Amino acid sequence: MQLKPVEKTLFVSASSPVGKLGSAIAHSIYDGTHIELRAIGAGSISQAVKAIAVARGYVAPHAVDLLVRIGFTEVDLPDKKVTAMVFDIVTR
Repeated sequence: MQLKPVEKTLFVSASSPVGKLGSAIAHSIYDGTHIELRAIGAGSISQAVKAIAVARGYVAPHAVDLLVRIGFTEVDLPDKKVTAMVFDIVTR
């Protein structure tokens, strides 16, 4: 399976609305845009996982299955470096 380069990155916070984030993921899938989510901290990771589950429910009736490749990346903040979790959304 060959992947397109990531075209859109969504940054998730602990207060990100799950429904809106799930909808954004689904619309990116419909548009054919390769999307990834980035989350720093337990609260934002939880929101990202829930949003992926919601998006999966949105695209399932259209015979689209979402797969997620999970990884890490370093993010430079103004005063320090932190590790972010990356959720690379792949369709099948």
